[in-house]
Amino acid sequence: MSRKIGFWSVFALVTGSQIGTGVFMLPTSLAPFGVLSLAGWVISGFGAVALALVFAALCGRFPRTGGPHAYVKEAFGTPASFFTGWTYWTISWVSTTAVIVATIGYLTPLIGHCSSNTYLALEILLLIGITALNLRGVTVAGQAESVLTFLKFVPLLILPIVALFYFDIGNFVTEEAVKNSSTTHSLAQVTLLTLWGFIGLESATTPAGSVEDPSKTIPRAIVLGTICVALLYFLNSIGIMGLIPGPELAQAKAPYVDAAQRLFGGHWHLGVSLIAAIVCLGTMNAWVLSAGQIALGLAEDKLIPRIFALKNKNDAPFWALLASSIGIIPLLVLTANENLAKQITSIIDFSVVAFLFVYLICGFSFFKLMIKKNELSYFSLFYGLVACGFCCWIIYETPLKTLLIASLFTVSGLPIYLWRQHKEI
Repeated sequence: MSRKIGFWSVFALVTGSQIGTGVFMLPTSLAPFGVLSLAGWVISGFGAVALALVFAALCGRFPRTGGPHAYVKEAFGTPASFFTGWTYWTISWVSTTAVIVATIGYLTPLIGHCSSNTYLALEILLLIGITALNLRGVTVAGQAESVLTFLKFVPLLILPIVALFYFDIGNFVTEEAVKNSSTTHSLAQVTLLTLWGFIGLESATTPAGSVEDPSKTIPRAIVLGTICVALLYFLNSIGIMGLIPGPELAQAKAPYVDAAQRLFGGHWHLGVSLIAAIVCLGTMNAWVLSAGQIALGLAEDKLIPRIFALKNKNDAPFWALLASSIGIIPLLVLTANENLAKQITSIIDFSVVAFLFVYLICGFSFFKLMIKKNELSYFSLFYGLVACGFCCWIIYETPLKTLLIASLFTVSGLPIYLWRQHKEI
């Protein structure tokens, strides 16, 4: 029996990594921008699809476990490959932490308000459970992701479609502060916000060694999955923002709960809470799977200790998954304190910029490898330039302080790299 996963499991991994807390949080953040927020979704969606095409082209030619670092190694050598892989691995911990906290948080209406220690215990138990699932092998984890993706797509289609019957363009209200700002600056702000919704589009490249016919399966899943996510986000923004007046939406703590109350009344907020938890659970499973595969790929390329390449009887990278989960626990402990939880939220913002560093160097690798192989067509030139230009634009619009703090994810790998230089792993 094959332990490799097929197209739909990879498709679920692509969509599952992207559709997470952002779909529930962003309507409130985007409300002050009015109709301009929809333009932001179009821009970020266009940039995300261009990035998906870049990763599809790279994975199609170099279908290797670990994803981004493998392409950078082909283009720029071992040092750049190590720091790319290390950055990608460590920021995956932060992303997973945010999703775990959100999953338990969305279940609060069902389980009731508990002490911070109880929440922490539930978060750690959830992490252990998802890690145990992934230890049963990438096939089982992929099948679980397919089910969770179906469960999240259905409600995220139904609610906005029903909301469209109550659509009112007058609910799109632009705040004065936005009106007084330049259109270019406002678009940059909106795009920075909406980009969070697409983080993880490249995640399907990480388990390439466990995918059937990866050079064909993964590229198709990445491109189709990202297009579907972009359309889903756009539909949800139109539905929710067209249903709830902008000033009210900007103050909403749970916009989907408010939308369900407006549409159906009663105790539908409990159903929305469960839906939100399922959405986050799927994202969490996708990130835990990816984190293990990232470490596995780094170990197979001898960039980190070989112990992380060891697999159990289910062909799962035991130590890679274990190390990733252990790295997440300290961050969960920090989020147990409300004040420190706000600090972690800031770290998540920095991690988005760190993802951009990874995307940009992969874009540069794409051009170098395509030119080297004389495979750069007009179409690939177009989407490659769009992808790199998109990343450069967002980085340019990001404050210097944020860029410097985001670079710490990369710098943190320096001790490991220096040790690796002086000792054979």
